[in-house]
Amino acid sequence: MNEKLKEKINESLSSVLPITLIVLVLSITLIPMDIGALALFLAGAVLLILGMGFFQMGAEMAMTPLGQGVGGRLMKSERLVLVLGVAFLMGVIITISEPDLQVLANQVASIPNAVLIWTVALGVGIFLAVAVLRILFHISLSKLLIGLYLFIFVLSFFSPSTFTAVAFDSGGVTTGPMTVPFIMALGVGLSAARSDRDGTNDSFGLVALCSVGPILMVLLLGIFYHPEEAAYTATAVPDIDTTYDVAVQFFSVFPQYAREVLTSLLPVLGVFVLFQLLARPYRRRQILRMVVGFAYTIVGLILFLTGVNVGFAPVGNLLGSGLAGSDYKWILIPIGALIGFFLVKAEPAVQVLNEQVEDLTGGTVSRKMMNAALSIGVACAVALAMVRVLTGLNIYWVLIPGYALSLVLTRFVPQIFVGIAFDSGGVASGPMTSTFLLPLAMGACAAVGGNVVTDAFGIVALVAMAPLIAIQCMGLVYVHKSKAAAVPAAPLPEDTVVDFEEEL
Repeated sequence: MNEKLKEKINESLSSVLPITLIVLVLSITLIPMDIGALALFLAGAVLLILGMGFFQMGAEMAMTPLGQGVGGRLMKSERLVLVLGVAFLMGVIITISEPDLQVLANQVASIPNAVLIWTVALGVGIFLAVAVLRILFHISLSKLLIGLYLFIFVLSFFSPSTFTAVAFDSGGVTTGPMTVPFIMALGVGLSAARSDRDGTNDSFGLVALCSVGPILMVLLLGIFYHPEEAAYTATAVPDIDTTYDVAVQFFSVFPQYAREVLTSLLPVLGVFVLFQLLARPYRRRQILRMVVGFAYTIVGLILFLTGVNVGFAPVGNLLGSGLAGSDYKWILIPIGALIGFFLVKAEPAVQVLNEQVEDLTGGTVSRKMMNAALSIGVACAVALAMVRVLTGLNIYWVLIPGYALSLVLTRFVPQIFVGIAFDSGGVASGPMTSTFLLPLAMGACAAVGGNVVTDAFGIVALVAMAPLIAIQCMGLVYVHKSKAAAVPAAPLPEDTVVDFEEEL
């Protein structure tokens, strides 16, 4: 086996193993499961580990160089309309390819899949163009985000309450394993072509702005589009008697997910071919490497989606309904926090972001520290989401204070931490959140007799919000240490590694 691929699979194993052990312990103690359900979960975990390894390898070989190439080429163009047009089209194409969005659209029964997907894709396209304008004209990311989120919250009061949670969830899932590697690399390419001292800072923030677009567009959709009420059906665990039945469950849907992934990646492959024909940026050896990378990406996504949808989603729903329907339903809060702490590490896009953050900051912000901050933040977010499920607490009581604190922090931390924090919010809420945590919340909500639309939906939004605070708090630690050492806090020195671990 390729040594690099072996390394990626080992990383995936270390990310997925903790959540697998938690579910195993729960199945033995609090929520006894049928052997069939447990077998489905374990088989899904194996596919998940392999899928993450292949996907990360593919993203590194294909998606990242393609994004950097397109970004660098755009910066060399002197025609602003062309640059914005290409950015818009790339945003739409890459979003339609995003598997996370397909997962969420399938779970939002009240809005037709095509309506939700195209609404979100247009939002990403528009705001990817806005992100390019920000880099070109050196617009402050923090000021732009403050203005946009203020507008979002004002607009949300005019949109039906049934759309609020879905809108914020859309912003979280849009930036997933397909979107993040490309958009992050696009930002690196755009900023590198500028060749100024603020280039590294501005390479972050594209994912953050692309997360804003879907929220705005879905809120607008809620104002003008009035769908009929739809019943939400729980994800049921199929009847499993033998290991053959387990294999049948996975193999029966394998062609469906293969078709979805191939259909989603066709536009991206088209961009690659067109870009090579027009600009000829890659040599034969690079082209071969990228083709192999796309193959890894396809295999990885098929394995990943099959594993999480068949193995993880039904078990998540089963755990949620079992815990919330018991006499000790409040234990759902600490268990949810524990699951959230480990689950974020299993998000494929998180590892892609952490690697790029470590590279671009010269090790100042390490992968280890990013993982620690994200895990703590997401654990708190899932705990709050479980409180909402059990009490019916309105999502505004969490979102408004959370985003207010996030936006205030942008004025006190170096700009690079602002970009990293808001980008992290997008990547933390990926397919693991939408296929395990959301079914967990939906199962718990149904068990306590709550409203699934207003109480269960929103967990993705809270997971997306948590890193905004956690990473910027890490930025405050950096500022504090810099002042103590009498070193200017910004810009970040590329050859200095700051130890945040003592502070967290």
